[in-house]
This record gives sequence, C-alpha cells and structure tokens, in this order.
Amino acid sequence: MTQGKPADQQAMGGRRPGLSLQSREIFALALLTLCVVALSTAVHLYHVRFDAGARTNWHTHSGPQWLFVVAGRIRAQRWGEAPRDVVEGDAVLFSPGEKHWHGAAPGASGAHLAVNVNAKTTWLEPVSEEDYNA
Repeated sequence: MTQGKPADQQAMGGRRPGLSLQSREIFALALLTLCVVALSTAVHLYHVRFDAGARTNWHTHSGPQWLFVVAGRIRAQRWGEAPRDVVEGDAVLFSPGEKHWHGAAPGASGAHLAVNVNAKTTWLEPVSEEDYNA
C-alpha cells in the first residue's frame, strides 16, 4: 500500500513509462499512462499524450468519461456532430454509450487526463481523414 493513500487508490503511473499505442484502436502515436485506479469504485485516471495527427478510433464507454486537456490542442467529436477543438484548461464529458473519438487537432499535439468511471471501452472503426479534418 502507498503511504497516505487507501488501498483502493494506489498510484499506478507517476514516472513509470507509459504504453506507446500504435494499434488498430489508435492512428499514429499516442502515449497512455495509467495514473490511478480506485478499485472500490472502478475509476481509472489516464494521462494520454497524442503526437500530431494521432487519434483514437471511434469508440464508446459503458460509463461516463471526462477529458481534461492539460497541454496543446485536442480534437474531439461525437457521432453526428462536428469535431470540436479544445485547449489546455478545457473539459469534455462523454455520456455512457456515446460514440466518439479524440486525439491531437490537425497540425498540433496535445495531452489530456481521461477519467473513466465504471467504463469498459468498445473500440469501433477508424476515424476517416474526412472526419478528422472536418
């Protein structure tokens, strides 16, 4: 147990190297670091950094997801809506089951904290260049 923290809120990240994601779920390079897991409430906190052009596939979560932009410029899009660029200090909330994607805005890089509550991710199709650049 980490000193000063309950057993269900152990730090899992810190300066530990993150997971470089180049897979079917991520286009280009993103760095994902799991920072905190609150086991009794199924809360996960991730620090996600996107290089220029990097983005997730379309996906949904079974619980809510909050994004808090901590650096650069992030682009996020809900299914059926225009993409929206957000910057450091901005926040975005995705409702359970809401189809969406997020990543670096075109020509920029960025980072956000993602807070997922009781959320399992279902990965879907890649984001088209047309959607990304809209």
